[in-house]
Amino acid sequence: MPDLHLGLAGVGRIGAMHAANIATTAGVARLTLADVDAGRAGTVAASLTGGTAEVRATDGVESLLRSGIDGLVIASGTAAHPELIRAGVDAGIPVLCEKPVAPDVASSLPVLEHVAARGGVVRIGHQRRHDAGYREAKRAFDAGELGWLHAVRAVTCDAAPPPVAFIATSGGLFRDCSVHDFDVLRWITGREVVEVWARGSNNGDPEIGRVGDVDSALAVCTLDDGTLAVVTASRYNGAGHDVRLELQGSRGTLLVGMDDAMAVRSAEAGVSFPAGPAHTTFAERFAAAYRAEVAAFVALVEGTGEDDLCRPEDAVAASRVADAAQDSLVKGVPVQVEPLA
Repeated sequence: MPDLHLGLAGVGRIGAMHAANIATTAGVARLTLADVDAGRAGTVAASLTGGTAEVRATDGVESLLRSGIDGLVIASGTAAHPELIRAGVDAGIPVLCEKPVAPDVASSLPVLEHVAARGGVVRIGHQRRHDAGYREAKRAFDAGELGWLHAVRAVTCDAAPPPVAFIATSGGLFRDCSVHDFDVLRWITGREVVEVWARGSNNGDPEIGRVGDVDSALAVCTLDDGTLAVVTASRYNGAGHDVRLELQGSRGTLLVGMDDAMAVRSAEAGVSFPAGPAHTTFAERFAAAYRAEVAAFVALVEGTGEDDLCRPEDAVAASRVADAAQDSLVKGVPVQVEPLA
């Protein structure tokens, strides 16, 4: 098994989780961390001394890139993604970057051009593609077991909102949360979203509205074959972290996320499913998927296994749908989704 040296830029909430996963992934011998807060990088590195990889912190991204890493994982703030992706590509190493490529589609396109011009290997972290339930849904649909789809319903609901300071810079609920649903819509169905009609509401903290966002939203999406998909999201789901996907087909219906940790309860007498307790965070709900995503990136760096990570063009296409949903939310009318050239 190769002894890889991976680098991780950004060790905030998601970055610290990635660090813990990388440090215990087969094939990784060394992990070097960098963060705008060097003290935080050192603290995270010190907390991972029990893993199978040697973990250390360095004083910045330039030092990280000079440390001889074989691959770069980016989990920094969104605004830093374009610069870090370019730096990794220019260093000639594979890159795995948390979604999105950039804060908006317009600033993503030059990044795609840079990657293509230099033949870079870049993948984007859409972890649901590595969740067992979503993968089974894709397999079943591709195998024809569901027939043709007449309706798709996707749900992403957080148990409680993040800090308002984060929401103010998140780009909006559709870009922050629903972009995952837009990605799996395209990935599973193989179709493009051509129109979005969105609505939103604010019944929770009024500060969310004051920073220009909504706490709950719904988008009706029309796919290029006429299939209808409904995507819902909320910051206030007291039952728990609820992420589901329902595929209703001419031959059968399949529901992703229907397990004993599902954040719902039945109104029917004598029904004890789900037994609970419900998931409370995205990190808990997708813990196995995040580990599988890192393992897939390690295989990509090694040049082994199937490369089924999300490509940057697909990530930007999902972001384009999120942009259209946000635009529809503001304008109150259906918005056409322009195809990605």
